[in-house]
Amino acid sequence: MPPSSRDDIPRGTVGRTARLAGLPLGFAGRTALGIGKRIGGRSAEIVAQEIQQRTADQVFRVLGELKGGAMKLGQALSIFEAALPPELAGPYRATLTRLQESAPPLPVATVHRVLSADLGDAWRDSFQSFDDTPAAAASIGQVHRAVWQDGRAVAVKIQYPGAGRALINDFTQIARMGRLFGILMPGLEVKPMLDELRDRVAEELDYHMEAAAQRSFAAAYAGDPDIYVPGVVTETDHVLVTEWMDGAPLSKIISNGSTEERDRAGILLTRFLFSGPARAGLLHADPHPGNFRLLADGRLGVLDFGAVDRLPDGLPPIFGKLLRIMHDPAPDIAEVERVLRADNFLRPGIAVDLDALRGFLGPLAEPSAVETFKFSREWMRDQAGRATDMSTSGITRKFNLPPSYVLIHRVSTAGIGVLCQLECEGPFRAEVVRWVPGYATPTPTP
Repeated sequence: MPPSSRDDIPRGTVGRTARLAGLPLGFAGRTALGIGKRIGGRSAEIVAQEIQQRTADQVFRVLGELKGGAMKLGQALSIFEAALPPELAGPYRATLTRLQESAPPLPVATVHRVLSADLGDAWRDSFQSFDDTPAAAASIGQVHRAVWQDGRAVAVKIQYPGAGRALINDFTQIARMGRLFGILMPGLEVKPMLDELRDRVAEELDYHMEAAAQRSFAAAYAGDPDIYVPGVVTETDHVLVTEWMDGAPLSKIISNGSTEERDRAGILLTRFLFSGPARAGLLHADPHPGNFRLLADGRLGVLDFGAVDRLPDGLPPIFGKLLRIMHDPAPDIAEVERVLRADNFLRPGIAVDLDALRGFLGPLAEPSAVETFKFSREWMRDQAGRATDMSTSGITRKFNLPPSYVLIHRVSTAGIGVLCQLECEGPFRAEVVRWVPGYATPTPTP
């Protein structure tokens, strides 16, 4: 984004709709240009690749420049980054990061107006003190530190006025553009996946649902020696009050933590993410460093339960089944293909090369194939290099993502990214064996 336009982000409904509505027009123009180039003698493969890259560039640039729902969808659509070359994926991620970090706080008068509307005109009576300066800000709300009436330190999460309307408007526009995302990943059933993303991300607006999820996690991990979830104090439609939690954010552990701190944070993060579905029937679906703290007593503290996946039966057994097959010294790749097709990860009519499938899945199974594994940025770059293969045989572009697996995929990719940032080492295989269904007990093949 040119420097001159960085602060000119459209916030009104008309401006936002115009930016989003322009995406299909840009795609149509690129397609017409591509046909002309093919008539001129250029290969269809080269022209198709150029169209995919330019489409991806425009889609992610526009989503990244808009706040609210479009930016949240841009974050959720990180699955498409696997289909992008680094020169496009890198700037997209940087744009989202910059917008999040520079999100302007609500005026104090607006904060007080929201508190008054939701907690009553005498809202100050609920607090011994309230800090008007936000402690954190995100795309749809901001957090203030306060002291509750009973003396407890609390975090007060306040939703931006109009956030819900902007979110719904953005998704309405983006849902009409499914064809664009299908161009990026031809193996993907786009519409049901976008519908699922819309429903899941929209849930983050419901503070009553978030409070219920946090209470469930807090009950499931009460007294746990390794994991801590703060309690919920109260909630309304636009305000969520929870117990305050100190500790070192994982971002600080990543930048300045000792080897011991990095290793402990990595294994506890893995344990929490894998054990949540089994212990609470829920999966924490937003595993970025800002949502976790390493506490002084060594426990991992967890924040922000707006994005969760409800898994009352635990994680689907397909993941354990695939890992078990891939860990075999001579894995049956034909069986892997059958398992993937049975769960619609490979759509009918989408052919895959079994050697390419083995080469793609093999490294992903590495962390749980050995007793102790070390995550690193170098390992992550190797995985990203394989995933950003834009050739027509690129295996990642052959995969479908069934709607029920959208948040699970989001957690796995983001979680692995955090582990690689931590550059941690530990017995990750033991966590897989303990918590992932389908791995320890083989399922007989009919």
